[in-house]
Amino acid sequence: MTEILLIHGSCHGAWCWHRVIPALAALGHSARAIDLPAHGNDRTPAAQATLDNYAQAILDALPRPALVVGHSAGGYAITAAAERDPARIAGLLYLCAYAPASGQSLAEMRRAGPRQPLAPAIRVSADRSAFAFDPAQTEALFYHDCPPEDRALAAHHLCPEPLRPQETPLTLTKRSQSLPRFYIRCSEDRAIPPEYQAVMAQSVPPGNRFTLPTSHSPFFAAPRALAEILDRIAQGAFGASPA
Repeated sequence: MTEILLIHGSCHGAWCWHRVIPALAALGHSARAIDLPAHGNDRTPAAQATLDNYAQAILDALPRPALVVGHSAGGYAITAAAERDPARIAGLLYLCAYAPASGQSLAEMRRAGPRQPLAPAIRVSADRSAFAFDPAQTEALFYHDCPPEDRALAAHHLCPEPLRPQETPLTLTKRSQSLPRFYIRCSEDRAIPPEYQAVMAQSVPPGNRFTLPTSHSPFFAAPRALAEILDRIAQGAFGASPA
């Protein structure tokens, strides 16, 4: 059995993993998901959310080392946690996620991408503490291949995304980079360009790169296939050496 901690991306919460957790349990793994500060049931005001308190929330959820999975923007949060305390983390997995470039913020990485599919949908709050996505565009961007009930779930639960954590640069060291690291690219992603994911995936060893033929939401579109990849990684005992 492998301990697996699931970390959501922008505007999401622990709720988005509701299909993956039982799929992993069926394969013999113990999986949990948490809400990062200012998401889901966490009542932290958006203006008070930071990349540091994202990292601390992840570490606080790790009584023992686990494979930590970060979806989308969650790639920065899990890497920040590893930089703070790598001993609590067995491995890092980037799920159609931003794999940080040292010295850059997530916002800088997004702007450096080959295309900007999210830009027309972003709506910044009046106080500039957070942004949200235009509800009329979220299904096409994130959920085009997902079940109707999960599209409805997302429409009900999507929340504003704090801006400050995404504008905070992260410096990479051996504390995170010496850990086993994996990347799952989603080839039908309409939010983070798949070709950009392929570039970011080069930061992990070739044998640690996987592809799912889904949208930006494989936790809804292909939960069993996602769980099977996580199981393969777990069965390999994180044996590949870092890039």
